[in-house]
Amino acid sequence: MRIAVVALGKIGLPLAVQFADADPSHEVVGVDVNQQVVDLVNQGREPFPGEAHLAEKLAELVPAGRLRATSDYAEAIPDADVVVLVVPLFVDEATGQPDFGWMDSATRSLAQHLTPGTLVSYETTLPVGTTRGRWKPMSEEISGLTEGEDFHVVFSPERVLTGRVFADLRAYPKLVGGLTEAGTARAVEFYEAVLGFDERTDLPRPNGVWDMGSAEAAEMAKLAETTYRDVNIGLANQFARFADTAGIDVHKVIEACNSQPYSHIHQPGIAVGGHCIPVYPRLYLSTDADATVVRTAREANAAMPEYAVSRAESLLGSLEGLRVVVLGASYRGRVKETAFSGVFATVDALRERGAEVLVQDPMYTDEELAAFGWEPYTWTPGTAGEPVDVAIVQADHPEYADLSAADLPGLRVLLDGRRITDPTRFTGVPRLTIGGGETPTA
Repeated sequence: MRIAVVALGKIGLPLAVQFADADPSHEVVGVDVNQQVVDLVNQGREPFPGEAHLAEKLAELVPAGRLRATSDYAEAIPDADVVVLVVPLFVDEATGQPDFGWMDSATRSLAQHLTPGTLVSYETTLPVGTTRGRWKPMSEEISGLTEGEDFHVVFSPERVLTGRVFADLRAYPKLVGGLTEAGTARAVEFYEAVLGFDERTDLPRPNGVWDMGSAEAAEMAKLAETTYRDVNIGLANQFARFADTAGIDVHKVIEACNSQPYSHIHQPGIAVGGHCIPVYPRLYLSTDADATVVRTAREANAAMPEYAVSRAESLLGSLEGLRVVVLGASYRGRVKETAFSGVFATVDALRERGAEVLVQDPMYTDEELAAFGWEPYTWTPGTAGEPVDVAIVQADHPEYADLSAADLPGLRVLLDGRRITDPTRFTGVPRLTIGGGETPTA
């Protein structure tokens, strides 16, 4: 097959690699507007770190001529058997409504070069009804072709996490929803040809490509599975805030609850970040304004950085003029990505209280941190940093697991928002967690 992948980001590039690796006879072309990404891919080099097995697969597939990249849609789209689109979809911070700007642009460029016989699969998470109501008419109008006759459009959501894309592609069923039976059949055939699946006895039917019956059902499935996580974390955070007032360790409570097979309470924390969990509930809300449970959970999770800072403030009385280091710019450990990271709200809350704020992250250079407008805090494991009054762990990087009071001279309070630090390493220093009360200082 000739396969085009539009947008070579942290999901799109591994997908392109997966398709090229599935069969030596496949010709895979990736399209990206970032020329630096295109150049690095064509050199067989990964444009971003942290994706397991990506570097070695690129080094093998690109020199063999099985994968290449371009910034020119006219080079990639015509005569493609399949086009897979994974362009980011953003949410307007002020209104909470989806911003289709990048996806509209990509769809228009794709449609200008679309030729009969092509299957177009959207993998970007979408509000329910977008595939049928937006992409189909836009593609038909620009291309002059008729969907369902000249070409097919389907929705098949990505269900993977960055850092482990190739493993997740094997682990989870591939959901497919078309606008016609013929389009769905084409999509099922395609994904069965380019993906392999782990055997799973826990599923109600064999792991593999699952026909959802419609594009709308597939769209809702992706929104529902991610919104569930946000709502669950919101509930855990509500429990944690109450536990703090009652002097209860909520983690022991959750551990006890989850020993019963019908309870699956997630873990509380300082923030919910990333491209998915903070965003997709808003996409769901954009088409279901009556989803009060979803809205309440999203608001509760968004308020957690402010809550964490207020806990440290309540212990010290005031943060004005104090040096506070935020440990972790990334939205989660081992990932160099700040999308919707709790670092932004945490820094804002500290600055509003008059604190002198510094930020440290082992995955970012001081120059990269400074580019965000933050004063970098230089620290490496096993060495002492500059004196600080307060430290707030925002990301669960493994480097922080061995952090001690000696690493942070002058430390008066540690707020561990991810519960990754060892309390025995902070003897004499109050250690707060989300829902864990206060660790005794001695």
